[in-house]
Amino acid sequence: MRLAPRRSRRTATTGAAAVVLLMLAGCGVLPQADEPPASGAAEEFAPVEAALEPYYTQDVAWEDCEAKFECANIEVPLDYADPGGERIEIAAIRSTAGDDALGSILLNPGGPGGSGYDTVKNSLAYMTTETLRGSYDIVGFDPRGVKRSAPVECLTDREKDEARQVQYDLESDAGLAQAAEDSAELAQQCAEETGEVLGHVDTISSAKDLDILRAAVGDPKLNYLGFSYGTFLGATYADLFPERVGRLVLDGALDPSLSNAEVTLGQAKAFEAAIHSYAESCLESAACPMDGSADDAVRQIRDLIASVEDNPMTAADGRLVTVGMFVSGFIVPLYNDQNWPRLTEALAAAFQGDPTPMLGLSDLGAERQADGSYTGNATEAFTAINCLDYPMESGLDAMREEAQALEEASPTLGRYLAYGGTTCENWAHEPVRTPAPVKAEGADPILVIGTTGDPATPYEWAESMAANFESASLLTFEAEGHTAYSRGNKCVQDAVDGYFIEGTMPADGTVC
Repeated sequence: MRLAPRRSRRTATTGAAAVVLLMLAGCGVLPQADEPPASGAAEEFAPVEAALEPYYTQDVAWEDCEAKFECANIEVPLDYADPGGERIEIAAIRSTAGDDALGSILLNPGGPGGSGYDTVKNSLAYMTTETLRGSYDIVGFDPRGVKRSAPVECLTDREKDEARQVQYDLESDAGLAQAAEDSAELAQQCAEETGEVLGHVDTISSAKDLDILRAAVGDPKLNYLGFSYGTFLGATYADLFPERVGRLVLDGALDPSLSNAEVTLGQAKAFEAAIHSYAESCLESAACPMDGSADDAVRQIRDLIASVEDNPMTAADGRLVTVGMFVSGFIVPLYNDQNWPRLTEALAAAFQGDPTPMLGLSDLGAERQADGSYTGNATEAFTAINCLDYPMESGLDAMREEAQALEEASPTLGRYLAYGGTTCENWAHEPVRTPAPVKAEGADPILVIGTTGDPATPYEWAESMAANFESASLLTFEAEGHTAYSRGNKCVQDAVDGYFIEGTMPADGTVC
């Protein structure tokens, strides 16, 4: 059984041993807006400061690549406070719609740390409709710090394996102190291996890159499809460049006004609800390894996880599966209810003493291949970006209090989501932003999508993001799982495609 792709803002967790995160209804529309903006020449763009002009007017060489795509590297300043200094390159890939294309749509799959390049290369048909691909060039890119674009580098593949197997007793002062010490060592290693780039992978800088990418594809306004963390990036762009906002679709909203603690607590509650929904569904199948009521089934899952914490299991390949690895594998299929049967298979095997299928899910989330290689740097990039984007509480009393709140919110997972403050306590660079509502004053209307059963970006975040924007429409998808547009629901897809292609914005409050 093949897992459907997922997009996530992976939950902030403690140090190297952390849990790795990562349909039809009537759709009313507003009166038709102006036609989508046509591709424009550089002189049509809104003025930019003189020091940045060379980036906006650079010659971009799109070349055939990856069998059926075009690729290019776009130069951006490493530090926007010093645009005349060092440059880095953003790797981009696009599918082309031909001479009649309405323009380009830039796509971000989430993370932070997700590769938009890989998404377009490997999952374009899943992430977008044929209608959209026939109307727009779809452009994926690796944001700064990610994979091909001046990547954050910390650990070797062997060290990643070792780090995933570490287990701490975070309820003891000694265990927490060891986790903090290891996190400090990781922070130093990231700084040494990555260099100056590490201090410039924040979302504000990535949003400024996004405007240079807009210019590179020749559009006077940005058309953008962002999932999960990609909504945070898109909202940041809209706040920085409201006059350059074209058609923005933000699916699975991560509200920029939330603190890191609020994000983690919201996810804890939402994942707990998703676990109960999964349990109810599982019990309807003869293959379900749990029994009794849904509450009974969830308690059996908790007991299983606790047993792995007390006695880590050994997989078929000889690797030790600690509770962090087990929980990270458990979380992966909760992102999409199409993957719940895979979770049932993994739980059934684990109840019989075999953690191998759950380890496979954990490896999938960590980007680990069967040969022990890791295909990307999503975990390192996730940490580096979040340490710049979010001030985090690292005081012992505050972290203990947060841990208690998380366990109350999610008796199943809360204890494994706590103590994230140790991750950034000794980071080489201070945060560069403070959480605040994004209004995007003066921007064209923005389409925000929320899924009612979303475990990673709870529906309330979409409500608050849409309410904070000066002009936005909220589209609600009543379903389980993370995000909406790629899930095959005709109502959602017609609404998004109609907005991008015809300019018809779904009426605020539309439910699919």
